[in-house]
Amino acid sequence: MRMIRTHAAAVAFAATAALTLSACSSADGGTSAGDGTVSGDITLLSPIFEGSEGQRLLEDELLPQFYAKYPDVKVTVDYTTYNQLNEKLTTAVASGLVPDVMMMGVGWVESFADRGVLANLSETGLTQEKLEESYTKEIVEAGMWEDSVYALPIMLDTRFGVARMDLLREAGYDAPPKTWDELTEMSKALTVRSEDGTLQRTGFDVQSMDPRQMFMTMLFSAGGDLFTEDLTAPAFNSPAGVDALEFVSDLIHVDKVEDIGFSSASADPNPLVNGRAAMAIAHNNVWSQFEKAAPELLGELQPFVIQGEASGMFFGGTLATVSAKSKHPEAAQALMEFLASPGPALAANEQRGNVPALTELLDSDYVQGNPLVQFAMENLDVARREGGPAQWLEIRGTFKPAIEAALLGQQTPQEALDGLAKSAQTAIDRK
Repeated sequence: MRMIRTHAAAVAFAATAALTLSACSSADGGTSAGDGTVSGDITLLSPIFEGSEGQRLLEDELLPQFYAKYPDVKVTVDYTTYNQLNEKLTTAVASGLVPDVMMMGVGWVESFADRGVLANLSETGLTQEKLEESYTKEIVEAGMWEDSVYALPIMLDTRFGVARMDLLREAGYDAPPKTWDELTEMSKALTVRSEDGTLQRTGFDVQSMDPRQMFMTMLFSAGGDLFTEDLTAPAFNSPAGVDALEFVSDLIHVDKVEDIGFSSASADPNPLVNGRAAMAIAHNNVWSQFEKAAPELLGELQPFVIQGEASGMFFGGTLATVSAKSKHPEAAQALMEFLASPGPALAANEQRGNVPALTELLDSDYVQGNPLVQFAMENLDVARREGGPAQWLEIRGTFKPAIEAALLGQQTPQEALDGLAKSAQTAIDRK
């Protein structure tokens, strides 16, 4: 019932506030809301709104609102998945048939903006200063390249600590860990093995998360950075980066908190759901898994920022962009702004169980009814992202084997990160 009620609220919200971002556009070249001058047939490439429910939301609820505002615009949607999105974008660029509006992930904007594929939105009035009135600074910067805005945020995916408080209380703890030392102590105490040493429950699961994202969460907690401030060199093999990877490696090899292969990024359900993990680095959508599989335990979930030298919280997400070669740039920008505006963005996030990027949506029924999403939004000021240099899409794929090599004991954390940094530097220098 909550899903139906908040969808209805989102649609009503969209009807009155859908194009508030249009006010950011400049008079010369920006989108003019509802004056009859915006027209054209445009295409939208989207990895969200997937499945029959997502398609129904977009085509039966959201686009009709857009058409009511812009009756002379027609939108053709190309649905895809994130697994296929990069290939689709690359093929579109190579062929010259670039969609008018493209959704892409955090860390992707830099590459396509650098290649001249994306329209510079700062030139239409969507400046960093203006957007920071509605989003946190780090989220705005996820859509920027060389001091200009090229994308509007729609939804976020966050990673942070999650604890099963029922299991913590059994071990004598009344709150999640507040430091790395506490995290180690509690993880060891919460780990359960059978008499023959077989792992029954890990105190802190680090394997159900993509290795790259898991490492970055710990890197940020250690106070480390992915790249230097000028983006000309990697920084993840700094002492902070090595400390982060050594901490995770020691949990496995020294503290015996988790065994290699006990879980994986494809684990279904998440080990928190069936009690095979007491704590974990988890995605905010683990709440949705509990809603389906173990609703009686929802009250036992306690999110926490992994606190080291700094706060460890990672975010990815989906942003909307406009093609620099669009034949109908006003219509394309109008659609992009519509999808990023409060009502449509709220409905899209609810459909996927994700975190709205717009600060004002913290007070929505959906966010207030999902404690993990609420926690993520309340802590977005400390959340950090991946990406940086234009070569990030090439570099990101090299993280997983390097991190796994360290966790498997095939290389020391320093060796693994130094090798990763060397390949990253080669990619950056190749520009």
